[in-house]
Amino acid sequence: MLNDLLRGNVAWSAERHAKEPGYFARLATRQTPEFFWIGCSDSRVPANVIAGLDPGEVFVHRNVANVIHSSDMNMLSALEFAVEALNIREIIVCGHYGCGGVRAATEDMPHGLADHWLEPIRRLARRYADQLSVIEDVETRRDRLSELNVIEGVARVAETPILRDAWRRGDPVKVHGLIYGLRDGLLRNLDCTISREAAQLEGFA
Repeated sequence: MLNDLLRGNVAWSAERHAKEPGYFARLATRQTPEFFWIGCSDSRVPANVIAGLDPGEVFVHRNVANVIHSSDMNMLSALEFAVEALNIREIIVCGHYGCGGVRAATEDMPHGLADHWLEPIRRLARRYADQLSVIEDVETRRDRLSELNVIEGVARVAETPILRDAWRRGDPVKVHGLIYGLRDGLLRNLDCTISREAAQLEGFA
């Protein structure tokens, strides 16, 4: 299977070079993405592909269920690099419907270390228990919890010292929340964007 992967890479490289001979030489000299994408590790939700973007156009961090932990040094380091070194001004937290991490967080069975990672989603489920309880279909209920997880993630990114410092400097950074549909391949805007102006009103900056 590894050989298949390597052959696929050779074919892709050759095709890309044939279409645009200077592509790799240009890409190797600089990294100027417009978006920082915080998404789920799910193999069906690759940021570049579903957003129709080429390599070099999006800087990506992914984890199980796109959870924003305030102590996640991996995510925070990537966020700091995106904002301060790459000067990215558009940050996206993207979840997806049918998320296995959200499903695991709502199941009454052990999942090993994942249970520790998914604790923020269980807290969300408890916080919004009344809203979620009126949704009869279990998968629809989990999809709504996936949306709430994205909305919460946007707020948690906005609360980081990294974003607060950027906004104090006057950087026009925005944090957006999107959700992806596995069944139709479409991204949906959850309308929970936090901009510098909104952050000042909400007390984030």
